[in-house]
Amino acid sequence: MMTTPARPFDVLLVEDDIADAMLIEEALSERGARNLVQVTDGVAALEHLRTPGTARPDLIVLDLNMPRMNGRDLLKVLKADEDLQTIPVVVLTTSTAPEDVTGAYSSHANAYVTKPVNLEEFETAVQSIDAFYLDTATRPRP
Repeated sequence: MMTTPARPFDVLLVEDDIADAMLIEEALSERGARNLVQVTDGVAALEHLRTPGTARPDLIVLDLNMPRMNGRDLLKVLKADEDLQTIPVVVLTTSTAPEDVTGAYSSHANAYVTKPVNLEEFETAVQSIDAFYLDTATRPRP
């Protein structure tokens, strides 16, 4: 059984595959996510993040391959935006292509995780992400 992080956290999940989104939501909820918002592409993610009064997420989990605006383009926009660039972004994708991994890190992704094939591996990946980023991070002042 996994331990939960020191505090609950809010997540923006940017994922267009319903089955993957459900698996990710389940694993993140078990890890202490209290508010998980799911959108299906980069355009919807930006609309959500830029809506006045919307709570800022503690973590963005981002797929790369999506319609309208893919994760590669969204990551670049996020990290260039003064108001959004400090939110940790974890790329969670099926792609193991070296150019995707390199591209994500060169665009300042905080972590790159390939989607595991089973729930146990995924939960281990989520635990390692939040242990590093969420247990040690301090939230920026509003």
